[in-house]
Amino acid sequence: MYSKNIYKNCNQDKISAINNFCEDYKDFISAGKTERLCVELALNQAKKNGYVSLDEVIKSKQKIKAGDKLYRINKNKNIILFNVGKKPLVEGLRVLGAHIDSPRLDVKQNPIYEKDEFALLDTHYYGGIKKYQWVTIPLAIHGVVCKKDGNTININIGEDESDPVVGISDLLIHLSGDQMQKPASKVIEGEDLDLTIGSIPLDKEQKEAVKANVLKLLKDKYNFEEEDFLSSELEIVPAGKARDCGLDRSMIAGYGQDDRICGFTSLLAQLHADKPAYTAVCLLTDKEEIGSMGATGMQSRYFENVVAELINLEGTYSELTLKRCLANCRMLSSDVNAAYDPLFADAFEKKNASYLGRGVVFSKFTGSRGKSGSNDANAEYLAELRNIMDNANVAYQTAELGKVDIGGGGTIAYILSLYGMQVIDSGVAVLNMHAPWEITSKADVYEAKKCYAAFLKAE
Repeated sequence: MYSKNIYKNCNQDKISAINNFCEDYKDFISAGKTERLCVELALNQAKKNGYVSLDEVIKSKQKIKAGDKLYRINKNKNIILFNVGKKPLVEGLRVLGAHIDSPRLDVKQNPIYEKDEFALLDTHYYGGIKKYQWVTIPLAIHGVVCKKDGNTININIGEDESDPVVGISDLLIHLSGDQMQKPASKVIEGEDLDLTIGSIPLDKEQKEAVKANVLKLLKDKYNFEEEDFLSSELEIVPAGKARDCGLDRSMIAGYGQDDRICGFTSLLAQLHADKPAYTAVCLLTDKEEIGSMGATGMQSRYFENVVAELINLEGTYSELTLKRCLANCRMLSSDVNAAYDPLFADAFEKKNASYLGRGVVFSKFTGSRGKSGSNDANAEYLAELRNIMDNANVAYQTAELGKVDIGGGGTIAYILSLYGMQVIDSGVAVLNMHAPWEITSKADVYEAKKCYAAFLKAE
């Protein structure tokens, strides 16, 4: 009934395969620190593997056939890949769905100000974070500034070793007697998560000279003005690359592993899918950390709309065919679970917790308290997946997210289940989830890709 540590009885060949695979994974999360960057990385890989734009195929009015590989980008924050299968689309798709947004700090639209000869940048945190974890660490700035003339400027400050970093200050321990009496949720307030970005005044400038100097630097390097912040999307993330973790190098420490760990492994499984029976789909989505809202979140209809386009290219479109296709889908909601932590054992129910190094995690349900807000996968579907995983020799475990009544969380699973498709959460166990640096097991990353590949291959 209980999964075992993958490294027990693991030969050197498999250990080498795990380590080699995870080098590519570390590169991916080190470079893909925003949803836009993840889409760019995924698109580059897709094109190298023969994927072509769905929009170009639509323009050409060609019908699709088995073996065709297509992609669609949605507002530079989603990408959907299709590997057309041998079976007609009405019989359903095999979908891997992961989100590529992660908790972070977003720069406000009117952000830059000067206070007591410091230039500061105002932020609004995104997703569920412990605010005190984001102070006194090196931070980088990623994103875009869109100008009125239609030009888009890409921003990346803090990742190169020659770059400066930015950060958020905290009160020194010698003066923090009152601060230390506050609850953890109040030690650092949301409006205090402002970045220190400069302290040198611009020569001969009389008013807000430090702010003026920072604006001059931005103008000289990136050619944008203060008012261009109004049409910007700038994300503040931990600076630095993902690293091996542990003296035995068995783990990975890096930012954004929730849920880019599942985005990467889903993408690789999709790219390596060979002549699937059912059309294989990799869906990388946005806004999960704030409820999957907006035009790039799963609650919009971009997925349904693009499936309709695909059916139309097959030559079989009708509203009924679309509904039957979506209802007949099988999906893995590729999302992470909370890894058991012996330092906080009281938060977990051990026999129903996920563990580092024991394989991919299937979560029949998530939610909180009485399964509120949860997709609860059917037993029949779990039985199908058990058979697929065992036949492919995939190491897997099952888990809930902590003890009953202690907390909970959600994924995109319940949204896709509204179509009537079979959906279950399937991902990797993560320590320090939603912290600036999260920890995962290399063995679990490797098994996740095996799991997703086996799922897409199944007939």
